Parts: sequence; structure tokens; C-alpha cells
Amino acid sequence: MSDKFTHLDASGNPSMVNVAKKKVTHRTAMARSIIALPKEVIQLFEKEDIQTKKGPVFQIAIIAGIMGAKKTGELIPLCHPLGLENCEIKIALNQKEEVVVECTASITAKTGVEMEALMGASIAALTIYDMCKAFSHEIVIKETYLVKKTGGKNDYTRK
Repeated sequence: MSDKFTHLDASGNPSMVNVAKKKVTHRTAMARSIIALPKEVIQLFEKEDIQTKKGPVFQIAIIAGIMGAKKTGELIPLCHPLGLENCEIKIALNQKEEVVVECTASITAKTGVEMEALMGASIAALTIYDMCKAFSHEIVIKETYLVKKTGGKNDYTRK
């Protein structure tokens, strides 16, 4: 890990990281968002999804998450724009009746896809909130975090 901010130049001004001399490697990242739904929303589940007038919540959240991951470079100011090779969103209920969103992104490139995975998980979670808020405003997006990444200088797995 670096002991300095990578997005600041020698003068302390914002700067995109120069990846020109980095090696092209296959890079993957997986991020997770966890959403706590109140009982009145949990009770709406049918066949592992919530059906609304707008459509199946998880199916729409998957599409939104993929779209969000693809637009990361447009929304996070110093991220490199990347053409993802793959982006997969999985959504399920855990044993605590929380919704777990996992986004895995991959690319063969000079820079990683951690931000794309985090963006995909976040946008999917926000979409679930948006589609379920008519039933309750007690929905909580509890956390979003990087689970693991591979490729580049260092691999990482959350302990």
C-alpha cells in the first residue's frame, strides 16, 4: 500500500494516476453492498425477488448496477474510463434477511476495476432502495466494501 495519496501531484493538485508504464494484466474486483429491509418489504418477496408495478426489483437492480459500473469513469472524477470485459451482479437474501449485492468486474488492462465493482454494487443497492421506498423509508444501505481484487501489483482479500 502507498503511504501517500495517489491522486495528488507533487504540488498537491488533483491528478489522474499515470498508468502508461504499468503492465497490462487481467484484473478482477468484487464488491459487496448490504441492505437491511424492514419486515413489510421482506414480506413482499416472491420467488427470490420483489415484484412491483415498476417490475422485478432485483432484475432491474442488476441492470442498473451493470450500467453504473460501466459509467464509473464518468462519475468519479479521477477514475480512468474503462471498457469492462465483464460485469456480473448477484443479489440474494442472507440468513439475517438482509439483501446482499455482489458486483464482480473484470478487464485486461493497466489499471484495476475496484471502483467499477464498488460502483456496480452501490448503484444496484440504490436502485433497490428507490424501487422499495414506496413500501418503507426504513430501508438502510448498511455498507459497501471491496471484498477482493486480483491483478496488478498486489492482490487483496478482505479478512
